[in-house]
Amino acid sequence: MSEKKMNSSRRGHLKSLMLSIAKNLLEVEAATIKKEKETYMAEICPPPDTSGGLAELQEMIKKLGQLVDKVDEERYDAESKVNKADKEIEDLKLKVVDLQGMKKPALKKVRLSADAMLSALLGSKHKATIDFKANLKQVKKEVKEEVEVGDWRKNIDEQAGMDGRMKKFESA
Repeated sequence: MSEKKMNSSRRGHLKSLMLSIAKNLLEVEAATIKKEKETYMAEICPPPDTSGGLAELQEMIKKLGQLVDKVDEERYDAESKVNKADKEIEDLKLKVVDLQGMKKPALKKVRLSADAMLSALLGSKHKATIDFKANLKQVKKEVKEEVEVGDWRKNIDEQAGMDGRMKKFESA
């Protein structure tokens, strides 16, 4: 524990110094961005020369109108490409979902009578009742013969010795 804790006043002083340095850096960065924007706009869009006559101004307005139309067409083309790509992406997503398969939700067990099932399946059109239980086959259970259990001491006496063990294998 060779590190010492810093005083709260020293920590506050260092924090304020760091904030002032960060503020200065942000101001410098904002100024450079503004200068870069101004130089770019000066190169791309020089200020219009309005010193000519009326005919020159009209010609310049026509050129600007053509430029606006050209830019608008390019924007429309780009927008249509983006929309087409979005539709393609959506179709591919649907195909992926189809390939993966839909996850079936956990179904809840619902008790319905036969009439309720028919009305749910066929709607209100079908009002006849069907007795499903009447069509079922009757299955009788086989009754197993119960082996009489006698005196347990007698069983042990019979199975004692080799004779008793041989009887076990023979009976099985």
